[in-house]
Amino acid sequence: MDGGTATRRRTRSQNGKARASAPAEGARTARAAAPGSQSPTPVAESVEERASESILGANPFLGIDRREQLRSLRRLALRLGTQPGTVAREGITLGRELAGVVAGRSAIEPARGDRRFADPTWRENPAYRRVMQGYLAWSRSVDRLVDGAGLDWRTTERARFAASMLTETVAPTNALPGNPAALKRGFETGGRSLVRGARNLVHDVRHNGGMPSQVDRTPFVLGENVALSRGAVVFRSEVCELIQFTPTTVEVGARPVVMIPPQINKYYIMDLAPGRSFIENAVAHGVQFFSISWRNPGPEHRDWDLDTYVQGCIDSIGAACEITGWDDVNVMGLCAGGITTSVTLAHMAAARDPRVHSVTLPVTMLDMSVPSTAGIFSSERVGTAAIRQSQRRGVLSGREMSRVFAWMRPNDLVWNYWVNNYLMGNPPPAFDILAWNNDTTNLPAALHAQFIRILLDNALTRPGELEVLGTPIDLGAITAPAYVLAGVTDHITPWRACYRATGLLGGESSFVLSNSGHIQALVNPPGNPKASYFTGPTPGPDPDAWRAAATEHRDSWWGHWLEWLRPHGGPRRPAPEGLGSRRHPPMEAAPGTYVHDQA
Repeated sequence: MDGGTATRRRTRSQNGKARASAPAEGARTARAAAPGSQSPTPVAESVEERASESILGANPFLGIDRREQLRSLRRLALRLGTQPGTVAREGITLGRELAGVVAGRSAIEPARGDRRFADPTWRENPAYRRVMQGYLAWSRSVDRLVDGAGLDWRTTERARFAASMLTETVAPTNALPGNPAALKRGFETGGRSLVRGARNLVHDVRHNGGMPSQVDRTPFVLGENVALSRGAVVFRSEVCELIQFTPTTVEVGARPVVMIPPQINKYYIMDLAPGRSFIENAVAHGVQFFSISWRNPGPEHRDWDLDTYVQGCIDSIGAACEITGWDDVNVMGLCAGGITTSVTLAHMAAARDPRVHSVTLPVTMLDMSVPSTAGIFSSERVGTAAIRQSQRRGVLSGREMSRVFAWMRPNDLVWNYWVNNYLMGNPPPAFDILAWNNDTTNLPAALHAQFIRILLDNALTRPGELEVLGTPIDLGAITAPAYVLAGVTDHITPWRACYRATGLLGGESSFVLSNSGHIQALVNPPGNPKASYFTGPTPGPDPDAWRAAATEHRDSWWGHWLEWLRPHGGPRRPAPEGLGSRRHPPMEAAPGTYVHDQA
């Protein structure tokens, strides 16, 4: 799809049906292993958990345009220039706070969860305490100026982002003299920590594009301690594999679940270490579970678009029906995979294809009008430039997306690791969620262009705006019962945006709100003492009214989903003795071959 086509108001995709490819030779049996998630150090654990809520998700399709940030700062400056009273009041407030800091009377403290200033030196040493308080007073003053300028939400957030890039970059903890913990570490190790830090820096310059490494991926081996659920590839096309997971119960529900993951992430976020695997938990409760595993595209696949991926979903649904001997399936679409799932179901509805019985949409944003991380950077000019760049390369690089998103959350995903790796001289932590996030995938140029148009035009909210496989897309034509899940602290797909899916889909919807963020809403095993979720009345047009009437439940939403799924799972019957069928025999053992492709 060329740039002109990509920017037309009505988005169309060309028929890109994936061609079947020959099965890979040889099968490999996944080996069992002990749970493989190495725990971070106690001090780092909360940092890594916080970082896991700041990872790739589905949004950095546009990139960060420096000119847009400069324009936002210029608009901020011009607006503040018309408000001398606001600037003067803030200057007086900051002056008073700094005077209190110098005099030792200031009560300014770091925000809860800000571990940059966790070392006791920041509290006990008068000089360091003044440095910390002066920095915090200044950075908060900048925030207040941005908030008080009265700009529209998008310009405000862009200006806030640009300002935070500055304030977070110059934090005293990012330099050796301003980081007492790093200085003490250097003294205690006789300088060896500084030597190790220098080596880490050289390694990242040579092998990680100059970005601090976020994770040590070496302890995590697919099929050995992550992506461990037993199963086999039972269908393979040029674009995807379909994995059937081995039943572990005597009886199973007749109607299977087919999971559709995002194209920019690998499926095994739902199959991490034993005890933290959604797939393992579902299979243990008698669910026949299948998952698509997308191929990692290269530049030669630049023309793969929604037609290609929707056809891959339809082919996989057909294979699951044939293998299980049931006429339809329940589908689950995650995040950006939920967009593909919704488009697939709308196409099937238009084609009068009845092979989907229900749909589950965790952390999926279909209405792009709600303020979100993606919307901050969206504009026609930025979108056109991003499309042009991926068309030149053939793909939007997964590594480039990861780098862009790191700079969207610099404290958690850049400076945290800058300090750990270079100033403290530590290796990056071994953390399974971050290892999964760094196992990046590319996005074909044609699909990238369509996702941008969906974002900029809010195309999924207008029937007929998008056309796939020759049919106009109308989400209201989807009458399958829907289970819509969101995370209350999710900044990637905000919960109010996810809630909007209940009004766009044409069937009966149940909305569930997890107490956590984007990733922890998914990796949320039963028994987690921190977990809770909200259920409420039939969703109406107002998400806040729903929230006010909702009831909180302690524990994971996984069990609630299983109860919701039960009437949709079909009659119970003996579990199949083997995987696949004559038409779709088992091939490669799970997790398959495509999941190993590297960006």
